[in-house]
Amino acid sequence: MADQKKRLTSNVDGEFFVDSTCIDCDACRQIAPTVFAEFGNYSSVKSQPQSEQAERQAWQALLACPVAAIGCIGKSRANEIQEDFPIAVTDDIFYCGFTSRKSYGANSYFVQHAGGNWLIESPRYVNRLAERLDLMGGVKYIFLSHRDDVADAAKYAEKWNSSRIIHLADLDAEPNAEIILEGSNDTEMEKDFRIIFTPGHTEGHCVLLYKNRYLFTGDHLHYDRELSHLAAYRDYCWYSWSEQKESMAKLTHYSFEWILPGHGQSVNLPADTMKSQLEALVSRM
Repeated sequence: MADQKKRLTSNVDGEFFVDSTCIDCDACRQIAPTVFAEFGNYSSVKSQPQSEQAERQAWQALLACPVAAIGCIGKSRANEIQEDFPIAVTDDIFYCGFTSRKSYGANSYFVQHAGGNWLIESPRYVNRLAERLDLMGGVKYIFLSHRDDVADAAKYAEKWNSSRIIHLADLDAEPNAEIILEGSNDTEMEKDFRIIFTPGHTEGHCVLLYKNRYLFTGDHLHYDRELSHLAAYRDYCWYSWSEQKESMAKLTHYSFEWILPGHGQSVNLPADTMKSQLEALVSRM
């Protein structure tokens, strides 16, 4: 729980607050956008919750925070709200929450599938979340888009004897992974899952296309809330911006309607709008 002595002055008065241990990962702003906003290099409470939904989202953000920088001086609802996770995005895709400091607060997702369930990236290991995922059928595969967002994948893999998937070029981040991708060709995994090699952010970065509708993009691609268009992080490109641009252009040949990133805002757009925005992004890059 956050420390009131470290409460940021940018918070509005009220029960919820953010303290100075915040790492500005954006998780709280994605989960509870009516409550949290960015102020300088931190998130802060811009408006105290005015509805049950907003309060619930604020508690979800508190639990999801990777560094426990969010606090509430009112009655705790943590035990109640933790039962919300994983939170449904669509009928078979869920947001895990409980982000990890190890991955700088990266988003992770759970996909429920008849051929075996998938964990996309890894949240921090939380027993209650693991129990909930167990009730939903456990995890067969853990897809790691790249080296940055591995977090506690090994602990989750141990629980279910899951197969971790990562590209050879980023293997040193998860050296005991069971499935190692090589080369630049697409890899078909089970029905409905296609892994696409997208180097740039890191040398071994990959994205995962599910049902030709949902693209789990790691740190390759996200949606900019303020500018209302697709975007990429040039300041956080660790390997090659020119290769990331080529990888982005490669994605224009695929059809999808959802962007579900490791870092940044998710978005659902018509496939033709998604394609035109992606082409515009390539041009800007």
